[in-house]
Parts: sequence; structure tokens; C-alpha cells
Amino acid sequence: MMKKGGINMENLAYTEPPRVERIEGKTYLMSPRPRGQHNRASLNIAFLFERYLRGKTCMAFGDGTDVFLDDENWYIPDAMIVCDRSIIRNDGIHGAPDLVVEVLSPSTAKNDRGAKMRHYAEAGVKEYWLVTPQQKLVEVYYNADGHFEIDETYTIYEDWELRQMSDEERAAAKTEIPVSLYDDFLVSLEDIFLDVDAFQ
Repeated sequence: MMKKGGINMENLAYTEPPRVERIEGKTYLMSPRPRGQHNRASLNIAFLFERYLRGKTCMAFGDGTDVFLDDENWYIPDAMIVCDRSIIRNDGIHGAPDLVVEVLSPSTAKNDRGAKMRHYAEAGVKEYWLVTPQQKLVEVYYNADGHFEIDETYTIYEDWELRQMSDEERAAAKTEIPVSLYDDFLVSLEDIFLDVDAFQ
């Protein structure tokens, strides 16, 4: 039995209530600790959002903040932006954020692309990002009358991929994601995936 400072380390995981999401009335137990690449990407995104939004009306939130869309659906996004401060409460966000980010993992991808995506759109989320850290890929969706439509897929190209491109293709390769909430809000792909490769 390992102890540190009088704390039984074997029981440390049980000192906080479990993280749960409710999807269409069914409760799902979430992993208390996302894997390294997942955690790094979500942390980077929340930091980039916070850095830009500091002092503005909209607020950035990282992993761990509950979103209550309705009685049957409450989620814990990996990052989000909320512009309507009246829906912010101490226990979470009561209503639709303006932008939601879900970092995909094998255990969550089905719901992130399915039921959760649908309910976010129906609730009025304006912009939805699906992030795949292993592929350094970001899919950006915009809300179109209650459903999401893909706007653009962004990826970091390896050097060998860039060498195989024409000059026109290289020039067209996008390295920043424009956030629709502000005209000058750009997020660098390199910054999103900074140090993700440290986790193998």
C-alpha cells in the first residue's frame, strides 16, 4: 500500500465523484483521466481560447465544466466558448455554448459524432470542432438550421507530404482555423497540437 503525506494512494481515485455524461437519458461513466495526447490537445485549445478571449464578453472553458442542454442531455466538452454569461452557473453551463470542442478517443467517437453532435446542434451551438490528436486533424462544423454541416478539415502536413504538393497546393494548405465568433480570432494548428507527440 503506497502512502504519501498520510494519503492512501490506492484510494486517491475515489476521493472525487465520478465524471458522468447523460446522453438521451442514459448515464455514461467517463474516464477520470483522459490519455496524454487527448489531454494535451484539449489543454492547448482551452489555453488558446482563454488567451484570445481575456477581457472580452465571451469566456473560455476547459475540460471539467458540465453543460446542461436539457434534462436528458448533459455533457462535459473538452473545451468550449460561452458568450451568453447569463447561462453560466457555479455547477456548469445551463444552455448551449457558442462553440464546443470534443477531442476524439476510441471510446467517445461514436457519441461525439452521433447523438451528442445532434443535440449540440439542436440546442443552438454555433460551431463544433472534432479533434483527432493522433492524426493532427481538426474538423470544423457550422450550425445550419439545427444541424451541423462540415465547413473545413484542417491538418498538419508532414514535410514529405508538403514536398509532394504543387506550389498551388502548398499555398492553399491552411495553417490556422478562423473562429466564427470574432473576425480576427485565428487558432494555429501548430499551437493546438504543440507537444502532442511527447505522448507515444
